[in-house]
Order: sequence, then C-alpha cells, then structure tokens
Amino acid sequence: MKTLVKTLIKKKLKISFAESCTGGLLSSSITSISGASKIFNFSLITYSNYAKIKFLKINKNIINKYGAVSHECCFSMVNNLSKISKANINVSITGIAGPKGGTKQKPVGLVYIGVKSGNKTQVHKCLFKNKKRSSIQKSTVKKALELVFRTIK
Repeated sequence: MKTLVKTLIKKKLKISFAESCTGGLLSSSITSISGASKIFNFSLITYSNYAKIKFLKINKNIINKYGAVSHECCFSMVNNLSKISKANINVSITGIAGPKGGTKQKPVGLVYIGVKSGNKTQVHKCLFKNKKRSSIQKSTVKKALELVFRTIK
C-alpha cells in the first residue's frame, strides 16, 4: 500500500474511487497511508441504485437490463467517475459481498472492478470463493489495488 501511494506521488498521479460493495474500505486503505492527501482526490460510496443513478449518472436502463452488479454498470461507473473526478486513475467496484443476495447467475463473491487510466478502461470480473462478507470486501480491495499498481507501472 505504501509503495502504491509513493509511486502515485512520484508520478504525480491523482486517484478517485466509486465504491459499492466495499463501502469505503478501498478509500480507507489509501487514506490510512501518510501522504495520501497528495494523490487521493475523492471517493463516492454509491451503495444504492439510487446513488449510482443520481451521483454517477448511470443510465437506469443499464441497471434495469443488466443489474447493478454487471460489467456494464461497472464500466459506466468508472467512466462517469472519471468525468467528474478529473483524476488520472479512476476505480469503480460493484459486487455481491453476501452472505445473502446471490443468485445462480450472480453468486455471492461476484465482483466487478473497473479501472480507467487515460482513455483506457478495463473491467475485471472476479469471483471470490470465500463467502464471508469481510473476506470478499478485503479480497476486492486487494485485487483493486493490484490492478491500479499494474496500470501505473
């Protein structure tokens, strides 16, 4: 974590997040590091569909057709975040942390992580096997940070 913050500082990059199922855990992991104020723009915790539509301007048809936990929603979250954040790196997270709420098509542990840097947007689909809520959230944060680190290297 410290290495990531130091690298972002060195490269003069700003970062912003839009979190759903992690509820601010990603933001907390960054802001717990001294010097984070130099690189961290802001975070939105868009937990509800209402928040995704109201603050991230996600088209409600995307949520109605694909669901909030989908590649399409995650893609829109990260792209719309980048328009308002003006950060160099933007990250979006949406998923099912459980222990309830999963279906056969979208099981507990299904998470999408979007990373946008410049004009490049990637959405990664993850399926975390440990069905404990805190484990899924921590694994999601760890994976998101790995993806950011890979993007800036």
